Amino acid sequence: MSNRELVIDLINKLPENTPLAEMAREIEFVAGIREGLAQADRGEGTPAEEVKRLVEAWATKSL
Repeated sequence: MSNRELVIDLINKLPENTPLAEMAREIEFVAGIREGLAQADRGEGTPAEEVKRLVEAWATKSL
């Protein structure tokens, strides 16, 4: 599915009264997901085990 087709499908699934700003956020969200998947396919990004370690470290940090 092309990017254009994806956006048209997304907008068609939103309620009629969806504000333009919310539509833009939805499009940005989907674009971010697609970019993340593309990065993962290229072997880029942070491995899941490293992310788990970082989250655990952040969760135990005192504020």
